[in-house]
Amino acid sequence: MSSIKITGHRINDVRFPTSLTGDGTDAMNTECDYSSAYVTLLTDSSDGLVGHGMTFTIGRGNDIVCTAIKEVANRLVGKEIESLFSDMGKAWDYIMADPQLRWIGPEKGVIHIASGAVNNALWDMFARSRNKPLWKLVVDFTPEEFVRATAFRYITDAITREEALALLKAKEPTKAEREASVRSTGYPAYVTSAGWLGYSDEKVARLTKEAVAAGFNHFKMKVGANRDSDLRRGKIIRSVIDDPANLPNGHKPPSPASLEGKNAGPTGAVLMIDANQVWDVPQAIEYVKSLEEIKPWFIEEPTAPDDILGHAAIRKALKPHGIGVATGEHAHNRMVFKQLLQAEAIDVCQIDSCRLAGVSEVLSVLLMAAKFGVPVCPHAGGVGLCEYVIHLSLIDYIAVSGSIERNVLEFVDHLHEHFLYPCSINQQGKYNVPTNPKEGYSIEMHEKSIQEFGWPNGSYWVGARKTEN
Repeated sequence: MSSIKITGHRINDVRFPTSLTGDGTDAMNTECDYSSAYVTLLTDSSDGLVGHGMTFTIGRGNDIVCTAIKEVANRLVGKEIESLFSDMGKAWDYIMADPQLRWIGPEKGVIHIASGAVNNALWDMFARSRNKPLWKLVVDFTPEEFVRATAFRYITDAITREEALALLKAKEPTKAEREASVRSTGYPAYVTSAGWLGYSDEKVARLTKEAVAAGFNHFKMKVGANRDSDLRRGKIIRSVIDDPANLPNGHKPPSPASLEGKNAGPTGAVLMIDANQVWDVPQAIEYVKSLEEIKPWFIEEPTAPDDILGHAAIRKALKPHGIGVATGEHAHNRMVFKQLLQAEAIDVCQIDSCRLAGVSEVLSVLLMAAKFGVPVCPHAGGVGLCEYVIHLSLIDYIAVSGSIERNVLEFVDHLHEHFLYPCSINQQGKYNVPTNPKEGYSIEMHEKSIQEFGWPNGSYWVGARKTEN
């Protein structure tokens, strides 16, 4: 296996027409066609070993990201895979180190998310080569291997390699116990599907009831376009999730520890709100105060995603009202997370599997969040993000933080049918643990989906243009 090399790549621009149904609509993003900039790394392996990766956009611009992925992926052509796998932190540094590409995107923007797609594909290949799901590959690392796989440049003022190693060693003796537990019960999830701004009140109520019946007890809604509408929709959701009559048979209330500080209602249900960056800082403070009646646990992305001091000011102002602050969906690198944690600007750390530059950078954020004692509740939804992030949450729980009490992972029931190994939810509203040894990072897409929704010549888009004409 040591002589196997990466020989090339295949890149696909895949777009789904979710704007037709209002899926994904929020105060900032009013027209979303969930899209995947998708890459497959190819090898000369006799058994056809490949690695799949993607990053996420909401439509136009996906072609620009695909062009950037091509340029980044070219750096890996000709490289021996075992040399890369032996030090994934060093491999990440190499992917990021092209000086001419770095000049136009120094660890942010299009180049950064393109690099994430390529790094994710390399990790997928690594897991497949070992016949393990990605989460299992990483939790089986020794602490030394984990640290070697992590991106540490620019964050050693927040956590050193030595501190990370000590943190991981402290959790090492009890990893097997946590792995067995989460395999049995699943990983806690929350649902956003009912909360899009483009939905009618009737649809919001119906989808919320369906989510309660499916076992969920954490719910998120979009806010920021109209205060009166937000309050009305929030009360609709609260009326459903706080009504014991809507609970499924055999419902077990969450533990008191998992509800601490979450503004839970009488059934133990928790509501979160998400503004998707629409406000200035003073506006965010006053607007969220006016929604105190619906008892949100946190406000997500209340202002510009890289305004660290703005988030800190909002958190300080909302703390007396019992409302926390969460962000991370658009935190474009580990340094933003470092400063959010150092400035005590967030109550919840929301990593994104496609905004950060792949698994190696995600590991650095997990380690920092664990050191600062901030729970990691990843952003998901979109296309492929739920498939990705269950792996990351399992890594965090089993190997890094050792905690699951205050953690909850976003779930949106969209587009999972396009993947060979789709994520799934059990009857208690929790993610099932991926167990197929062939699935790697769970992001391999059905070829028929690529052929149908590939842009611009997929069969769906060709048919749509004919209909328009």
